[in-house]
Amino acid sequence: MALAPGAAAAVILGVLGLVMGSFANVLIYRVPEGRSIVRPASGCPACGARVRSRDNIPVISWLVLGGHCRDCHAPISVRYPAVEALVGALFAGVGLRFGISWTGVGEAALAAGLVVLAFIDLDHLLLPRRIVYLTLTIVAAVFVAGAATGTQWHRLLVAVMSAVVPWALFFVINFVSPRAMGFGDVRLALLIGFGLGWLGAGYAFLGFLAASVLGSVVGVTMIALGKAGRRTPIPFGTFLAAGALLAALAGAPIVNWYSTLLH
Repeated sequence: MALAPGAAAAVILGVLGLVMGSFANVLIYRVPEGRSIVRPASGCPACGARVRSRDNIPVISWLVLGGHCRDCHAPISVRYPAVEALVGALFAGVGLRFGISWTGVGEAALAAGLVVLAFIDLDHLLLPRRIVYLTLTIVAAVFVAGAATGTQWHRLLVAVMSAVVPWALFFVINFVSPRAMGFGDVRLALLIGFGLGWLGAGYAFLGFLAASVLGSVVGVTMIALGKAGRRTPIPFGTFLAAGALLAALAGAPIVNWYSTLLH
């Protein structure tokens, strides 16, 4: 049951998303390096000066400072505010689509985790298991609570089945050819299948299909442009995350159309 409908939920979750986007940047930067996400406090990558509280407002602080450190004036990558804005926009989209509900909270948590994983995989060809499992734990806890309070156990069952099937398929691919698919993608399939399966098995299928199409189009384009070869590794986790987010936020017309055909 939604606590706040439409636009109000979009604003509330959007603001929360901006804050989560700032934390997402910390995870993206520190987790692959094995550093603590708590200490030390955020600082300038160039001079090490600690970021002041007034300079730590998502997106706005970067704009006010002109994209430079207040102390040494070194440029600060535009990706920091871009990630904050992206998570904020995704949270707003979740709020608009699902309201502030068990589904909305769970899908927002999924979106935040997928953004972190997408950028880490893009940078390092790595999908840290602790990010995958932490996100899965949060999403599962939210949906179990939603199933219990709303007597929607059938949705939870569909989510579990939607997680197990792609996980098993990806596991087999990894077992047969580890070079074709890393085990990080296997873990990620479990998370995505569960997160989208709560919305319906059709959403999970659409998410994986969209990821395959996106990966193929980008891969073929890069090969055609001479930017990559047939054996160049690609961050498939990034495409899996993109496909999942597209399915969750924009997949309803396609899923509904397909369901109409079946019936």
